[in-house]
Amino acid sequence: MNYLITGGAGNIGSYLAAKLASNQDNFVVVVDNLSTGDISKVPQKENVKFIKCDVNDYTDVAPVFGRYNFDYVFHYAAVVGVKRTLENPLMVLNDINGIKNILNLCKNTGVKRVFYSSSSEVYGEPFEIPQREQTTPLNSRLPYAIVKNLGEAFCRSYFQEFGLEFTIFRFFNTYGPHQSEDFVIPKFLKRAISGEDIFIYGDGSQTRSFCYIDDNIDTCIKAISDPEAINEVINVGSDIEISVLELAQKIVKLTGDKSKIIHKAPLPEGDMSRRCPEISKMKKLLNRDLKSLDDGLFALISIYKFQ
Repeated sequence: MNYLITGGAGNIGSYLAAKLASNQDNFVVVVDNLSTGDISKVPQKENVKFIKCDVNDYTDVAPVFGRYNFDYVFHYAAVVGVKRTLENPLMVLNDINGIKNILNLCKNTGVKRVFYSSSSEVYGEPFEIPQREQTTPLNSRLPYAIVKNLGEAFCRSYFQEFGLEFTIFRFFNTYGPHQSEDFVIPKFLKRAISGEDIFIYGDGSQTRSFCYIDDNIDTCIKAISDPEAINEVINVGSDIEISVLELAQKIVKLTGDKSKIIHKAPLPEGDMSRRCPEISKMKKLLNRDLKSLDDGLFALISIYKFQ
């Protein structure tokens, strides 16, 4: 199969590329404008082709579809990170162009299905816990969440109008070795390993659930061949909830108990009070246990200590 991964130099996209490319019968094209991604994360394999490309610019991305006959497209390119998206709302809104460009090119070139990376952010403040794909309202007003929600609507509309099949993944805090320090786990871990203080916004009572990268990638790849994933929305994350303060305390304990936890003023917006998905669809696809948070943290500690 021929695959396109947009945003493939990022945390999730690069791991997806590596896993798909482990099958020598697959050919994987990775495109990324490297605004937040890093080319060093892209797997160096004969069946992986990297192209620096801005999917928000139609003239830039259209030739990629003209050169390759893609079977499946994973559209993961987006401005990410709470702080970055809050500070650059127009840059976030520009990602709407990329969504339309990718869907138009897919429906015009015979792509079998588009896999779209949505986000837990679309749920906004929790109406119910756990947050369910079909019943939980999508009520966030932040530009990043609005764009993700709009992308989901575009996927449904292109199927209705043109028969272009889709699978929407709502990602919940996926962490792994390729994640940048813009995100909480690598930020906390690297500071703790260095013996530096860990900073928390507010009192740390806000909760999150954390999904190790292998569980995310295996779920997404299994969705390719499972007919029940066609035209579906799937929460991809862990259903084990933990407060940010408890996470910091756990990381300090695992890394040697030297760092102090310092509380800073709460973020003005974007720091939801709770976030935890209902993941029965994911568990059915994965058909195995998820990696525990302790095991995932130990895996990262062993990697970071040798960097």
